Amino acid sequence: MRTKVIFFGLLIALAGLGTERTLAQQDEDVRGAFLTTRPKATGKPADKGRTVGANTKPSRRRPKIAAPNSSPAGNVAAKGSPKATNPTPPRVNAQRIGLGLTLFMRDSNGLSVRVGPTREFKKGDHVRILLETNADGYLYIFNTTNGGAPVMIYPDPELDEAGNYIQSHVPFEIPSRLAAEERLRWFTFDAISGIEKVHFVFTREPLATVPIEDDLISYCRSDGGKCPWTPAAEMWARIQAEMDQSVQIAKPIGIGEAQTKAEIQGATRGLGLNRDDAEPSLIMLTASTSKEMLVATLELVHKSASLVVEDEIGERGVVLNEEPPE
Repeated sequence: MRTKVIFFGLLIALAGLGTERTLAQQDEDVRGAFLTTRPKATGKPADKGRTVGANTKPSRRRPKIAAPNSSPAGNVAAKGSPKATNPTPPRVNAQRIGLGLTLFMRDSNGLSVRVGPTREFKKGDHVRILLETNADGYLYIFNTTNGGAPVMIYPDPELDEAGNYIQSHVPFEIPSRLAAEERLRWFTFDAISGIEKVHFVFTREPLATVPIEDDLISYCRSDGGKCPWTPAAEMWARIQAEMDQSVQIAKPIGIGEAQTKAEIQGATRGLGLNRDDAEPSLIMLTASTSKEMLVATLELVHKSASLVVEDEIGERGVVLNEEPPE
């Protein structure tokens, strides 16, 4: 009997070890698939062909694609010809789309330090989110509080000309450290408790019914100041359906580490990260190459706190947990 107990105990231990190895292999596979599209290190940061200066944010508007020129002179457009549109550049060798997410918290010295998504926050804590994608596409960010209605917090008519175009492996941070005032550079928890959910929606093409760029700016100006924009029930149902789709996740790493110089320069100057740079803390990858959308949710639990970001208009600024206007 004792031999049987020891034998079954050994089987359970081996099963647990096998599961642990399987999860570790999945983490390695997800990180490998995501990071393999980063360029190899060359000693110089990748600028992705941009013309940017120190602390100059890259444009988030859709790239302009020149229309085919069929005029005899070769450089003069024919009269009456339609203006060139701004479609997304054609994709080559479709891959699984992925999103890297790192949550930073400001420490007592003012440094950005990685924290885990399961951390419980309190009044006065300051956080910032760094995102990285493995493909060019469009980023939408929605916020819900305690299961309430969603509001779109990015794109924003006051940020990046309401654009939301993201280039592969060029980090994007929200809020931006380049904001004019210190109080605008962090999400800050106040004294109201609750659960904030930040939904990141990354797509290969723009969502047809969600306004961006000039459309979003015009909407907010003409709608009597009722922004932030709220998605229609049909659109939100589509996004929620994508939340239930199969997504592979690599567990968080690097907790407690300070934000690197490469991450800061990438976010502020539009410089791409290479394979030697710090990896995102958390990586999510679609299970299929055919998926056109990836939805990831970050849940922030705070006791006696509420996530807000202040702006230049009022003392409290834009409250992320406010109910959408009626």
